[in-house]
Amino acid sequence: MRDCIFCKIIDKQIPAETLFEDDHVIAVLDINPINYGHTLIIPKVHCRDFLALPEESYGSVLHAAKIIANALVIHYKLEGYNLFSNNGSIAGQSVFHFHLHVTPRYRDDNIRFVLNLKHYGDGEVKVFGDAIRKTIQSSLISYKEI
Repeated sequence: MRDCIFCKIIDKQIPAETLFEDDHVIAVLDINPINYGHTLIIPKVHCRDFLALPEESYGSVLHAAKIIANALVIHYKLEGYNLFSNNGSIAGQSVFHFHLHVTPRYRDDNIRFVLNLKHYGDGEVKVFGDAIRKTIQSSLISYKEI
């Protein structure tokens, strides 16, 4: 993608602090980190979001995330970290090239994911479950035909 900042980082047109790289992914420090050490795992193939990520890239992304998370835990003596991906602008995605965040967390870092948790009414869990399972089955059939 000509205008994609992550593609430009992958092609070395834009400098980045690379922590790990192999044939399939690059891991770079986020220039606007939530906490220092916040790393982005970026597949080298351009794909808009997680649903567009080719299956052959899944393992490489998770492998790199584990390498980075392990290094961050050891180096910063972390008690925890977040792995997350924003998909779609409504979910906070600002660069439309799939990427996975690995973010160090600290006991008093004052970062909160504010949730408004819902509660299923009587029998609603099954209704939602049945509907989603039906969609999974029909999408798997369609997926195999592609």
